[in-house]
Amino acid sequence: MQLRASWPLLTAAALSFFCARATAAQVPVRPTPEQAQELLRTRPDLLQQLQQRLRASGLTPDQIRARLRAEGYPETLLDAYLPGGRSGGTADTATTGTLLDAMRALGVTDSTDDVQIREALGLAADTVPADSDRVRSRRDLERLRLDEDTTRGGDSTFMLRDRRRDRADSIARAAKRDSGLVIFGLDLFAGRTSQFEANLAGPVDANYRLGPGDRLVLILTGDVEGAYTLDVTREGFVVVPRVGQLYVANLTLGQLDDLLLSRLRRAYSGIGRDASARTRFSVSVARLRTNQVSVVGDVVRPGSYRVSSAGTALSALYAAGGPTETGSLRRILIRRGARVVDTLDVYDYLLRGDASHDPRLETGDVIFVPPHGPQVRVVGEVLRPATYELKPGETLAQLVSAAGGLRPTAAQRSVQVERVLPPGERGEAGRDRVVITVPFGASGTLPAYAMQPGDVVRVSAIAKRVRNRVTVEGNVWSPGSQGFAPGARLSDAIRAAGGLKPDTYLGEVLIGRLRPDSTRVQLRATLRDTTGAVVNDVPLQEDDEIHVFSVTEFRPERYVAISGAVRNGGRFKYREGITARDLVLLAGGLEEGALLNEAEIARLPENRANGVTARTFRVPLDSSYLFERGANGRFVGPPGLPAPSGPTPEVVLQPYDNVLILRQPDFALQRNVFLGGEVRYPGRYALRTKSERLTDLIARAGGLTSESNPEGVEFYRTRSRTGRVGVDLPAALRDPRHRDNLLLVDGDSILIPPFNVIVTVTGAVNQPSALPYVRGQSIDYYIRAAGGGSRTADVSRAYVIQPSGKLEAVQRRRFFPDGLPSPRPGAHVVVPEKAPNDGQNIVQALTLFAQVGGTIAALVAAIVTLKR
Repeated sequence: MQLRASWPLLTAAALSFFCARATAAQVPVRPTPEQAQELLRTRPDLLQQLQQRLRASGLTPDQIRARLRAEGYPETLLDAYLPGGRSGGTADTATTGTLLDAMRALGVTDSTDDVQIREALGLAADTVPADSDRVRSRRDLERLRLDEDTTRGGDSTFMLRDRRRDRADSIARAAKRDSGLVIFGLDLFAGRTSQFEANLAGPVDANYRLGPGDRLVLILTGDVEGAYTLDVTREGFVVVPRVGQLYVANLTLGQLDDLLLSRLRRAYSGIGRDASARTRFSVSVARLRTNQVSVVGDVVRPGSYRVSSAGTALSALYAAGGPTETGSLRRILIRRGARVVDTLDVYDYLLRGDASHDPRLETGDVIFVPPHGPQVRVVGEVLRPATYELKPGETLAQLVSAAGGLRPTAAQRSVQVERVLPPGERGEAGRDRVVITVPFGASGTLPAYAMQPGDVVRVSAIAKRVRNRVTVEGNVWSPGSQGFAPGARLSDAIRAAGGLKPDTYLGEVLIGRLRPDSTRVQLRATLRDTTGAVVNDVPLQEDDEIHVFSVTEFRPERYVAISGAVRNGGRFKYREGITARDLVLLAGGLEEGALLNEAEIARLPENRANGVTARTFRVPLDSSYLFERGANGRFVGPPGLPAPSGPTPEVVLQPYDNVLILRQPDFALQRNVFLGGEVRYPGRYALRTKSERLTDLIARAGGLTSESNPEGVEFYRTRSRTGRVGVDLPAALRDPRHRDNLLLVDGDSILIPPFNVIVTVTGAVNQPSALPYVRGQSIDYYIRAAGGGSRTADVSRAYVIQPSGKLEAVQRRRFFPDGLPSPRPGAHVVVPEKAPNDGQNIVQALTLFAQVGGTIAALVAAIVTLKR
């Protein structure tokens, strides 16, 4: 937590180098590395001050980026830490790594602080500086990989971070497991858990040794009742009421219990520890002291640590991150003063659960991790492929045992040992490595073969080929592999596979036999019947593959089809005896409008002469095809309707028949159109006939209102997606035979707008306007009233969108005046702009004319010359 609290401080310190604070007169100052170190040690309380400094600096994000750019750093370096940053105040890995590099370059941190900060942030290994003298192993770098994309918020952030780091570690271990490059035992210290932290509140056993800082609780029960808290002073004393001062330093808890018994008997009569005593007492440790210990040598984070007095060497080693890849796991020394009090072998703890050499620590103890001893890699068919550290005298058998033993798939014939020869045994150039085959013993155990540093032990797997089997596939009840017994025949294998299915093809069973060269030869046999009896019962051999066929496999996929007035037409699987009625049921029944008199069936012809592909015929239908069959076999329908006719005789279909259900002539559901706006009775109307026209519908709606503008009718035809249709409604109302009195279709929409006396002018005019309608005025009048055409206007192509939706353009005439459309009330005048290449086209035309003219002049001159 201290490192996490220091990170915002470092960022604020870096910010103070990159930009001025609140006032413009303040000059950035770069502290020395010593000052930065002192700041880190003395100000761990600045967790929230980073955001406060950023807010109080008075600088905008753009100003901060400008200062960064002036200092030679990427201007987005601090974006994640600015208000409204893209990461919500949490930098991503790349930005944070660059920031730390900048801080180191400016002297804010050194390599030690850099590594610790990166580890606390969980940055990827490739962001750690190459000159770091604290992280010295690939395993350390992998352990520092951490996904920082977490949600902010207390312990949940760190828990999520721990889970993601553990997942990344497991993926890295899985990738290296088969190669054996993982050093066995280092993963014990890779996770961030509390598994080795001692219980600070006790309890402790009778062998716990007391010291200054411990807090004891003495409880008296019986004739005398009392509870006393006893703190062990720096001098090693406790003061017991009515007893006095007792020296307890270096006493075990059991020894203190005996001492209290003898001293309490002087002050209290009848005191004891058994059940018959009139007064009983108990003493326990309520709070444990902490010891200052040092962890040095080849560890990830060497230094001094405060460890609970109940903590052991493993507790301190875990706090220091564990050994590095160059550190030993087998010879960890615990020094107390000038002597070695114990030697910890982590393998004892991991492989046998033996913690007898993991002593409790005392203040001043030193845990020293020396460089590792001989290492040997084990790969292949063992439970834990990894790199193992060996003690002197340990053998191949002990190494494989440490690796978890052999897998069931291990080939227990021999083990290959790849060895780097000692310098004295190396011969000519290139003979530095050899492979030694170590055979298994007679009882299938490994011998006590001596190992050497750098050995690679490879335990081979057994062959992947499965022996002593035959395979039966195809039309049997239990296909698959089965055991092979010498003398077995084909009929035996068929019975073992559950026997034949009823539709088995009896003509031939295929047997594929494996040859020594891994090719197969084809054998065959004939079945007598579906009981499994074989005409020529072939003797089987190992690895034979037997295939039994089904008659169904060779049948073509036969079908019948139905189309027309059914709900779900298509192809359906043919079944013997299927009828037309069955097919209608499979298709979801008939649609409304289906013709119930007859249906057409197309059938394959008996003779295909003259290109005949099908013959068709009609079969009768009746209304029974619309109803369900009753319990008595009769066809019934809904109450109130007449009983259905029929039933007609059932029509049995043949394979590939195609049934067409005809539709009733001219059958259609109601066709609806919408009429709205200025009519007396607007609404959605159903057309009475297929010949109903626009004026007929308006008459049904009561005619137009007095406020209507028939010239502005909006007629939309959506079914054909043509959109708005221009209609001259006044002409259609005057003459029902007019071409604009359109036939109506389903989905038409007609809107009669109110009268509008405004003409709108838009496009390339100087002042787009809405102008009052003036009877008899042409398009030019309205363009002039809108300020005339603009500089880019193409007035010659102006047009009018009349209220009915019709478009009218200017008609250009050579010998007569141009035809100018007259906008109607509610019309829309549009003046388009000139095409961008109009001027270019004129220039090109003039150039062409000049070229043609020059050519003609040259020809004329040549002709004149010839005549002379």
